[in-house]
Amino acid sequence: MTNYAKDVLVETDWLAEHAKDANVRVFEVDVDTSAYDQGHIAGAIGLNWKTDLQQHPVRDLLDKKELEALLSKYGVTSGTTIVAYGDNNNWFAAWFFWLLKYYGHKDVKLANGGRAKWIAEKRPLASDSPNYAKSEYRAGTPDASIRALRDHVLDKVVSGNGTKIVDVRSPKEYAGELLAPENLPQEGAQRAGHIPGAQNVPWATAVAEDGRFKSADELKSIYGSKGIDGRGETIAYCRIGERSAHTWFVLRYLLGHDRVRNYDGSWTEWGSLIGVPIEKSDI
Repeated sequence: MTNYAKDVLVETDWLAEHAKDANVRVFEVDVDTSAYDQGHIAGAIGLNWKTDLQQHPVRDLLDKKELEALLSKYGVTSGTTIVAYGDNNNWFAAWFFWLLKYYGHKDVKLANGGRAKWIAEKRPLASDSPNYAKSEYRAGTPDASIRALRDHVLDKVVSGNGTKIVDVRSPKEYAGELLAPENLPQEGAQRAGHIPGAQNVPWATAVAEDGRFKSADELKSIYGSKGIDGRGETIAYCRIGERSAHTWFVLRYLLGHDRVRNYDGSWTEWGSLIGVPIEKSDI
């Protein structure tokens, strides 16, 4: 599968050969925060998306100093190649990729197929956590152009200026039958439905049976059929921002769309705001 717009994927063969290179840091970020402890790629660092990658008690991304402290702990420098992988076809690995790009790290890759592909190939799993000499990492100024906050989204919906909005949740979540994926508690927002005008392109349509991303031509057809063609601005959202980070990655880096934002507030925020417009639909 070639012809992607950017060189941002590595395969399991590459990981097996380079995971312990001095200028490489591999991070595992899973939905199931216990998965790393059950076995991981040797040399990989496990990050807990709930405790390591968010502020507390405020709901927000790590601030600049917090990210610098986190990456310094693991010896990352501005020239380090960071490779992220995880479970659920890289949901939170893609979210970590997005976070790193938000703070300007240049060389970030996703492991194509994620944790599942590594395990399916019966590759070795390690149980120990690696130690790295501390560095003095310096993050860049936040790139606001790849993040959508609620006021920006509301302005685009109300103005009707042609911004494309893609809802990457399941059809039942989009229709308003569910508030969350079927296997999760149905909570997190006061109302169900979708942002008016949003097109439903579930995140998983971008992934092949083996967990790797579909070809560029397939992806272009999938999103293009819903009008997501890279013309103008596109905003992706889901429930808490990780599935939409996956779609943001596909649109921005595999298809090369220049103006794509991830609305990380997503439905947990929008579905609880007072007075914002909401639509429901039949499946």
